[in-house]
Amino acid sequence: MNIKKGDKVIVLSGDDKGKVGVVQKAYPELNKVVVEGVNVHKKHKKPTQSTPEGSVLDIYVPFDASKVALIDPKSKKATRVHHKVVNGKKTRVSNSGESLDK
Repeated sequence: MNIKKGDKVIVLSGDDKGKVGVVQKAYPELNKVVVEGVNVHKKHKKPTQSTPEGSVLDIYVPFDASKVALIDPKSKKATRVHHKVVNGKKTRVSNSGESLDK
């Protein structure tokens, strides 16, 4: 999986198609990501003694990483990721040649 926490991505398919957000959490073993402002669900909490009125929470649900693409820092469009060895260190590179690793 080429997407890491903190990457700026665009959603390619689904109800949130076209939305841009930052990856909050990545699950490489499941190939899933959580993106800020995308795939938000409501969770209804039952009333308890501490919160007698109950509540409705917004939760971010993980979805498949294949539905998002990294944004190229140069062209501000979706890009694929290539890998290049620079100074003995493997880095992620966009189609325009810009480094995606900080």
